[in-house]
This record gives sequence, C-alpha cells and structure tokens, in this order.
Amino acid sequence: MNIRGVILEGYSNAGKTSLLKAIKQYQAQDESAELSVIILGEHYSQILNKVQGEMKRLTREQHIELLSDRVDMLKKLNEWSIYLGPWKRKSRGIFYILERFHLNHRVAFPDSNDIEITRIENLLLELGAECILLTISDNLIEERIKSRNPNEWINKSKEDIELACKDLSRTQNELRIHAAKSFIPTTEINTDNKDWKEYARLIMEDNDFA
Repeated sequence: MNIRGVILEGYSNAGKTSLLKAIKQYQAQDESAELSVIILGEHYSQILNKVQGEMKRLTREQHIELLSDRVDMLKKLNEWSIYLGPWKRKSRGIFYILERFHLNHRVAFPDSNDIEITRIENLLLELGAECILLTISDNLIEERIKSRNPNEWINKSKEDIELACKDLSRTQNELRIHAAKSFIPTTEINTDNKDWKEYARLIMEDNDFA
C-alpha cells in the first residue's frame, strides 16, 4: 500500500489539534517516513464553520459531498503513485491526517441512511485509514473546558457550566456508539494526562503504521 492515514475524532477540548501537531512532529522526525504529507484540519471537513464571519451549518447532503471530495483527492493521489510503478515509502508514499470526519457526520445525522457515509468509510479503509477517538474522563471535563479559554467562563453560571459538561459527556458517548458502527478500525485514547507526544508514539508505532 502506498498510502496510510490517521483520522482524529472527538469533541471540542478532547485534544485533537494538540495531538495532530504531535503526530506531525513524530512523522517529520522519522527518516524513513513519507515525504508527501497531507494534513486537513477540521475547517476542511467539519459541519459547522464560520464563513465570512457568519456561522453556517452544512446539510447532510452538503457534508457528504464535502467528505467525498476530500477522499477522492486522496484516492487520486494514491492512484498516481501506483501508476508510477515500484516505490519506496519515503520517496512516493503518502501519509495523511484528517480531523473531524466520518464520526462527526454519523453523530450529527444519526437517523439518516448510512449508505453514503459507509461508502466513504470503505474508501478510507482502502486508503489505509485508522481512526483515533479522543475522550476525557467525566470527572475532568469541567477542568478541561475551563482550561482552554479561562476568561470565557469567569461570568458563566453554574447551570451553564453543568450544561456544557453534560453536552461533552453525551457527545463522547454518541461518538463511541457510532465508532462501533463504523467500518474504520477505531482506537479510543483517554487524554486526561495531555501526554501528546506519547499518544503520537503509540499511534504511529502500535497501530500498524510503522
């Protein structure tokens, strides 16, 4: 296989961006690793985005089209690599990282027909995808939420904080449920310790990426 990749899923504050940076650093320090690296942050694949200063949410159809476009790009690059003939990982292999992708879609549209997202997952599986679901222990959710942007929570009521914590915990459970339905192998990593370098090492060495 000329291509391999990591999909980072998880609710806000779980550490997706921090882990993405750590994986980038790990891969860059591996002298035998791919020179061709594709990294797409959540703004290129998530459902809700700020567009020209205004928050906009994609419909299910729009999001499926968006995800399909991203996967088709990876597929075409891999097909080109195969077309060129015999290869070595460093010279012609492709490594990619995607943030908020198929599980994000499944949780947002749980009652819709899953034929289309299943098709996307099968394509990703053919492209060597492994999914990493990042989670936080319930007793540390409030601490993690407040640590990201402390000033935002100074004047928040106890009810607002409790609601935010419940929303995070509920979404994490939904992500777990949909990860079990997905065709892409998923490993859950608890990020309570925020040991991003160690998580990156475990992912790159222990999930058949080495």
